[in-house]
Amino acid sequence: MTPHQPIGDPLPGWGELPIQVSAPPRSGGARPLSLYIHVPYCRIRCGYCDFNTYTNLDMGPGASIGDYVHTIRHEAQLGAQAIREAGLPSRPVETIFFGGGTPTMLTASMLTDILGVVENEYGIAQGAEITVEANPDTLNPTDCQQLANGGVTRLSIGMQSAVPHVLRTLDRTHTPEHVPLIVDHAKAVGLSTSLDLIYGASGESIDDWRTTVRTAIDLNPDHISAYSLIIEQGTKMAAQVARGELPKPDEDDQATKYEIADALLSEAGYHWYEISNFARSGHESQHNLAYWRDWDWWALGPGAHWHLGDVRGWNTKHPIAWAGQVGQGHLPVAGHEIITPDSRHLEYVMLAIRTREGLDASLIDEAVRHKVVPTLIADELIDPFQAFAGRIVLTLRGRLLADYVTGQLLEFSA
Repeated sequence: MTPHQPIGDPLPGWGELPIQVSAPPRSGGARPLSLYIHVPYCRIRCGYCDFNTYTNLDMGPGASIGDYVHTIRHEAQLGAQAIREAGLPSRPVETIFFGGGTPTMLTASMLTDILGVVENEYGIAQGAEITVEANPDTLNPTDCQQLANGGVTRLSIGMQSAVPHVLRTLDRTHTPEHVPLIVDHAKAVGLSTSLDLIYGASGESIDDWRTTVRTAIDLNPDHISAYSLIIEQGTKMAAQVARGELPKPDEDDQATKYEIADALLSEAGYHWYEISNFARSGHESQHNLAYWRDWDWWALGPGAHWHLGDVRGWNTKHPIAWAGQVGQGHLPVAGHEIITPDSRHLEYVMLAIRTREGLDASLIDEAVRHKVVPTLIADELIDPFQAFAGRIVLTLRGRLLADYVTGQLLEFSA
């Protein structure tokens, strides 16, 4: 896992939220509210993973897996109180995402109990999207039925690859045979399905990747995410690369694999709506879009990050310390920062440019329109028709060079 959290200031008192949490969005009106819930437990720790995860399920009172629902309930109550006292308007939660870790290390009844807590403390909007991340070998048909009955609407399944030797390189515990089973279980009870894929692992050939994408398409999920493997500091895989046991991912190889994914998914009826995310029409992840559209989101669980108005915050990372703070009646926020107008503009450009909706050109200055945009069009990095209509939208080539395009826009934008 990453060794350090961001540097920020603690909240005052037991956890009073600063007044900037009520700052209005760029477009005016009120921001919708989403909720992220972090479940830190895993069966094993994958070699590439730098998330806040733990294989020890018995860390002591409040932090052990059997106490998790109780601690989350208490934290949710503290958070709801802090939000009310900050004067924020009462808003039901529009999207909920259980991430990890492996949320399905909790029983289905524990997960639905947490949804009951959320309903009591925050309210859940009619038709809310409620997603649970799942490993393919951690759910059975009864679990899926219990999740659906309890309000879950969507499973995000960590398939990663359809090729056994690639799964071994990634330290995944499931086999390719597990994936169609969980997809079938989910569909049978009416859950929407999403598959997460990773490309660029050592030893993964172009044909291996084609096999993975085609296998995922054949399962007919509603949504597919395709992420390039990134070697993060502090992970087992980073140590293997440093020792020369594994090569670094090759950027040209990853670019080729992205182009393959885009072609196969587009042909199968999945459209890209964010660089790494593809969906059938109407099945885009509303929770993902909440991040990219600058909604408010609150967060529960150790190490979880939240964003309200012009304030970004993050929870205490280790489950034992997190549970201890909650047990003492303190909001378990390790730090926060106030987002300046310049930072908010930078984030808007960085996030919007990654989406199919693109960047509203009216929010960047004239220099971009007269100097940068024509060059980006000439280099086939942005769609000329969208540019003429006032939006900056990446082409396929532009998606491969999104960081460059973002840098050009930020260099000249207001």
